[in-house]
Amino acid sequence: MRFLPKSSFGQTVLLIGILLFINQIVSLVSVTFYFVSPNVQQINNLLATQIKLAFVEDIDSQTPKLDPRFYQAAGMHIYNQSEAINNGLEQSIPYQSWSKQMSDSLGGEAQVRITHGEPYLYWINPPQNPNIWITIPMVGLGQGDGSPHLVYLLMIGILSVGGSLIFVRRLNRPLKALQDAALLVGRGQVPKPLKEEGSSELIAVTHAFNQMSKGIKQLEDDRALLTAGISHDLRTPLTRIRLASEMLPKSQDWVKEGIVHDIEDMNEIIDQFIDYVRQDQQECMQASNLNDLIRDAAQIRNIEENHEIILDLGSLPKTLIRRVALKRVLDNLIENAFRYGSNNIEITSRHYKKEKQLCFSIRDFGSGIPEEQIPGLFEPFTQGDKARGSLGSGLGLAIIRRIVEMHSGEVTLKNHPQGGLVASVFIGYQVIG
Repeated sequence: MRFLPKSSFGQTVLLIGILLFINQIVSLVSVTFYFVSPNVQQINNLLATQIKLAFVEDIDSQTPKLDPRFYQAAGMHIYNQSEAINNGLEQSIPYQSWSKQMSDSLGGEAQVRITHGEPYLYWINPPQNPNIWITIPMVGLGQGDGSPHLVYLLMIGILSVGGSLIFVRRLNRPLKALQDAALLVGRGQVPKPLKEEGSSELIAVTHAFNQMSKGIKQLEDDRALLTAGISHDLRTPLTRIRLASEMLPKSQDWVKEGIVHDIEDMNEIIDQFIDYVRQDQQECMQASNLNDLIRDAAQIRNIEENHEIILDLGSLPKTLIRRVALKRVLDNLIENAFRYGSNNIEITSRHYKKEKQLCFSIRDFGSGIPEEQIPGLFEPFTQGDKARGSLGSGLGLAIIRRIVEMHSGEVTLKNHPQGGLVASVFIGYQVIG
């Protein structure tokens, strides 16, 4: 069953095509049985009657001796075998079914051959005298191009298939729009309200989707507002605490350093919350080369002591990307690689033309992460790398995944066979220029 189409459009067209094919076969059989066969039988009886009349004049000798008026009226000619060959007998086509019917009508073995043209010329070898051939023209039988019933069936088939294609395409157009809008929602974007069209069921589904999309947008706005308010309310007491710690005596410096360190961690967690609810899709797409972002991020990090970044960058086309958002992805992955992996990391980039994807990978040379923890790493508030001393809110990788999905891509984590962790980012692209 793998040859059956999977889409509703393909399945509907296939079903209509099969039904039309069956209908055409039934129609053809019906036309042949009720229209063609009776006409053939009627013509055969008419020809047989004329042959019988040809032998009425001289039954004893069984030699056709026709009245000239009969010749002129019927347009008949009688030939012996050699004369028949000279007048086109060998160019005629024998018909076994006609010969059998003619034999039954004339009471003996007869042959029927037909020369197609205008008019149709019937050659009949009667059982009354097997040495002669009688030709009878059928004027008007061959007029017209093609068989009328076949033309009728062909036109019905074309109109039916064409109408079904228009119907199914009209039915699938709002479904395709609904699918595209659902994919945008899955990437964290809010599409414009869809046009409510099509059947009543599709209109109801589209209306429900528009309401859902509107609700999600309101929920996102409320969450962003709530997070912004909480972060603002938290930073004020944190600032007061830091000011108070500055007033501690020098003998309490160890306490001061602990407070400052905790305050910085809390500020970083607050920043991660803000980044997670940030509407990065509002950033405009810019024509850029991803390698330029990687080089900028590596140059900034190489300034830090004891940090080394090895670049292995392939040739990448200029594409439309959200520069600030992807820079956040790079900075976050590089920070994780240095903090939890090793002081030396490797960044590679590749262009997969067949899949229309760009890819960059960041590999550290640390201890890696247990395989069973990797599938859940991208869930919010999940800290799958506790073995490597992870701290924070567990939102970093969730933020990265949201940004990458906005670029029609995906991010993966896997342990390198030779040690360390490899974070790979794949994004779809649109070539510029």
